[in-house]
Amino acid sequence: MYKQIIKPLLFLKNPESAHHFTFSWIKTLFNLPLLKQAIKANFAFEHKELEREVFGLKFKNPIGLAAGFDKDAKLIDEMSLLGFGFIEIGTLTPKPQDGNPKPRMFRLPKDEALINRMGFNNGGVAAAVERLKNKNSDVLVGGNIGKNKVTPNEDAISDYLFCLHAMHPHVDYFVVNVSSPNTPNLRELQEKEPLKKLLAVVNEANLTYDKPKPILLKIAPDLTDGQLDDIISIVQETKIAGVIATNTTIDRDLLATPADQVKAIGAGGISGKVLNDRSNEVIRYLTKNSGNAFPVIGVGGIFTVADAKAKLAAGASLVQVYTGMIYEGPSLIKRLKKGLINNSVD
Repeated sequence: MYKQIIKPLLFLKNPESAHHFTFSWIKTLFNLPLLKQAIKANFAFEHKELEREVFGLKFKNPIGLAAGFDKDAKLIDEMSLLGFGFIEIGTLTPKPQDGNPKPRMFRLPKDEALINRMGFNNGGVAAAVERLKNKNSDVLVGGNIGKNKVTPNEDAISDYLFCLHAMHPHVDYFVVNVSSPNTPNLRELQEKEPLKKLLAVVNEANLTYDKPKPILLKIAPDLTDGQLDDIISIVQETKIAGVIATNTTIDRDLLATPADQVKAIGAGGISGKVLNDRSNEVIRYLTKNSGNAFPVIGVGGIFTVADAKAKLAAGASLVQVYTGMIYEGPSLIKRLKKGLINNSVD
């Protein structure tokens, strides 16, 4: 029904309006008692073979919702009904910010991709924490954290620490996001020395808690092999828990959409099918060249069971979806889980 009816209707709206429209309907429909039970029953599928233990956490299945969909922790209980093994909120910043001017999200249907330049639009970490305090589901939640646009890079550490301390009692793991292409100069924090300092300080603060939380680093797919070698070294030196590979790409070379259309859209990071192979390459490089020294969460271009299996075969311990769900619908989650315990590829 999604691909035949719901998706065509949603695609009549601009992507950001469709996102907010979907949010409002999920918030309403998923909380109607009878419909809530029907949704939960329809999407319910768990199996012993799907369970994973990664960086000290027990996941009921390896399929997660990537950051960006529920930035402000508004739909954790509702989205948990779809059967995710974990949900990542954010990116959250210390202060609320509007993000970049609209329009800032665009569909590339020919590529089954999205371009976004959202710019860490969110309501601030304090508002998200209040929602986290009131969540009812037991789904594992990751907190993806970043810096405010107005914070200069030399002061970025204070923003990440602010978010860490605010959210620490309320999430199961943290993701340090320095790889979004949509906040000016943010990716400069991926350079070796700034990144090493940032992660060392964040992890040191994390270790002051009685129950430290796993700290992960989310990286861009556009890094060179030399930069990936630096990532491996930094993760091992700072002793953070792992890596999420990858964020959106700024590489437009693989797009089938006409170049003039892409140019007219302007700047932004690309997600979707075109990211699949490159994210697999990054996962494979990290796991092979580190000797599987740390877990990797694979994200980017998962539309089918075969895509998920390829991520896991490349070395990922867990995977996340977002754009694939926009194009394929929420049934993708159950389909992936069922596919992972048998020989099907779709």
